[in-house]
Amino acid sequence: MGGYDPDHVYNNPARFAELCRHDSSIHASYGLLRDIVERHEAVIQKRWTKKSKQQKLKVLLDSWPCMPIMHRPDFDAFRKESSEQPTAGTKYRQNYLWSKVSLEDLSKPKHLLWLINSRSRHHPSVFAASDCESTRLGNVCQATSPIFLNGHVMTLNSATDTESYGELLEWDDHPDAFDWCLLSRKQFTRGEGLLVLEIQERLLHFLVDCCYKILHDIPPDRLTCDVFPTQPEPHLTTEFDATGFASLSVMAEEAPYRVPSRIDFARIESLLEARMSAAKDHIWALREDPAYLGEVVTQVKEHRLEMLKDLNGNIHPALEPSRSGVFWARISNFVVCQAYTELLIFAELHEQAMHLRSLHANHAAQISPSSDLPEELLTAILRFRHFLQEVARHPLYHVRTGFMGSPPMRKYFVRDPPPNPTTSLITSRPKPGNGTDLFMLDMTLVLAEIERLVQTEKQAADLVSAGVAHNIADLAIIAQCLLQLKMYQPWARGYDEACVNNYKGVFEKESDQWSRTVKLLLLRIKDEDYLRSAKLVDPSDKRFYYPAHKRRTKENVEALRRAEQNADNFWAAADKVVYSRCGDLAGTALHAALSEQRSLKRTPEWVDDGLNAGKKGRAATLGDGEVLYKPSSTMYFDLSSTAEPGPPRAKTKTKTKTKVKTKGTLREESTATPDDDAPPCDDEPQQPPVPVDARSLKVFRTLLFNPGVTLSPGEISWTDFVHAMTSTRLFAAEKLYGSVWQFQRLDEESQSRIQFHQPHPRGKIQFTWARRYGRRLTRNFGWVGSMFVLRGSDTPTT
Repeated sequence: MGGYDPDHVYNNPARFAELCRHDSSIHASYGLLRDIVERHEAVIQKRWTKKSKQQKLKVLLDSWPCMPIMHRPDFDAFRKESSEQPTAGTKYRQNYLWSKVSLEDLSKPKHLLWLINSRSRHHPSVFAASDCESTRLGNVCQATSPIFLNGHVMTLNSATDTESYGELLEWDDHPDAFDWCLLSRKQFTRGEGLLVLEIQERLLHFLVDCCYKILHDIPPDRLTCDVFPTQPEPHLTTEFDATGFASLSVMAEEAPYRVPSRIDFARIESLLEARMSAAKDHIWALREDPAYLGEVVTQVKEHRLEMLKDLNGNIHPALEPSRSGVFWARISNFVVCQAYTELLIFAELHEQAMHLRSLHANHAAQISPSSDLPEELLTAILRFRHFLQEVARHPLYHVRTGFMGSPPMRKYFVRDPPPNPTTSLITSRPKPGNGTDLFMLDMTLVLAEIERLVQTEKQAADLVSAGVAHNIADLAIIAQCLLQLKMYQPWARGYDEACVNNYKGVFEKESDQWSRTVKLLLLRIKDEDYLRSAKLVDPSDKRFYYPAHKRRTKENVEALRRAEQNADNFWAAADKVVYSRCGDLAGTALHAALSEQRSLKRTPEWVDDGLNAGKKGRAATLGDGEVLYKPSSTMYFDLSSTAEPGPPRAKTKTKTKTKVKTKGTLREESTATPDDDAPPCDDEPQQPPVPVDARSLKVFRTLLFNPGVTLSPGEISWTDFVHAMTSTRLFAAEKLYGSVWQFQRLDEESQSRIQFHQPHPRGKIQFTWARRYGRRLTRNFGWVGSMFVLRGSDTPTT
């Protein structure tokens, strides 16, 4: 193939006219590539797979001299150039136009094979929208800004014949030309279209050259002759991450090289449903598990901007001993409001996603790329997109502030001295020389780059704390939903115009109505409301020490009960604050969660019966089922007589259970929950046994820990946990962005899902966290320890 000169595209009038009519070379290259691949794809895949890294690099460089080295060459160029340089004339135009072409990416096992497969077996029109979108960074920083010719539109989408593909129409020549160009944007401006044609022309030339070099022993003029008949398309599997499981980040990395995906409304709904469930579990764990509450409080404290020193090297006034109550009041407010706000956000998004999926199913027969979307469906998509963009501000704010205040990053940031000691306003800034402002970049691009850095560079991973990773994961879920909507071509190109012209005011009004509840939490509840109860959340006196992993002795039981009472006292105070400021929040997801007929597990009182009174070391142990229960929230249920009374609330009927012990024991008190609300005891299995291997059995004995059986619970490696979950044959595992993994139930029609965070940065699940994972599995799926048996054995674990 001949050499390629980028300047030739715009500076040569004859070439320019050729591209405006229709680029015959694109169709010639596409036809040649298709004919080669239909006959030789299996051989191409086999030979490429066998090549060494150096051999692959030679093929790539011979076919594309001076190919950029790094992944995302456009991002690399953006980092190298100052913010002013691209507008004056970039040196990296190639990087911005062909952002998917790099030695790092194409030398990977299957990226080039995917690119050859997709571009040969699908017409260039299929890729027009995604190729245009790939120039986004270059356009935003004005390195590759497309020219605009008023009164013209170029047809690329759905134009599959030589005459119509790349055809330049005047607005007066076609009744829909103006709409295609500026309103629905189903087609392209002349400048956008020329960029797409330029990208596709060189890319197809490159792929044909690669095929020539891989099939070097066959003369080019014989590759498509009848000697080589057309063959069935060989199967090309997706790559997995290092764990061997499906990975959203790996699929996102492969996406630019494959056929553009269609929107998956079911996936959007499942992601949000699982995240909403995790938000409920987080609220539940904060109330039920004192150790978890203490860890969350400590984590919040360690990510506060108050932890930064100011420009003069002084600590924040709130950290002074005389004002510690102010600091802990702020933390109390943050812990409660963040937990509640996350549930409200993801519950609303999940409800909209369910509605969107239903609408799409109802209108599926009417949807055609050549027609507008049904008005009802378009409105729902734009509303959902608007809400996603609005709620993204919440985790984005916490990523920004939490990152600056986190222990690994504090040395890179400083804080302005406060104007007075009592203000809660904190202004922070990076120290000089800390890199380029990324405000122009698309959120999905930045998140993908963060994910790549964390996965490939240990130094980068060490800078991301567990708290920051959690917020990045929330951003990634929102970004994935936005990315799915962006895949809905050709209509996605017109989202912005349609929203501004027809819906923005309506959506903003709806958003304001929905966010009123969130604003009640964020604005009406003040830090000062927690001043009287600030000491209840300060963990410095070990008030949340919770030795649940130890055998039950009198001392350990007293410690457990003390921590549980401290946690209950804090939440009783928090419930009073929320109720006094916001009412009962009727009609919200938060009201539904806190008013559920679910109860907190609490440790019964230890009682010496006299037989063991003088015997040191003798202690009775009870299984997890032999505990007392109390309601989860004072906002909606009465507590036992030992708890502080809450605001006015409905009372629930209760049944009592008593159990008599004949030796040193834990006294079982009256419960505050119906019998059918209590989870099943381990010695009364409610589900059929699940056979697992020895490695998995050890994991489940720790997750569903019984102190009377498992004497020395330890850490669980994350790989062992994932193996155990999938070895049950009840779940499929998928790694999402950041630290989040999603497990999808395989044995149910609903295919319910649950998300867990991979421990960061060690990759080990401490016992306290393993126990929480087990409780979540019990709450969501009814799992108990007695379910799991060693494969080939009928004896369950207890």
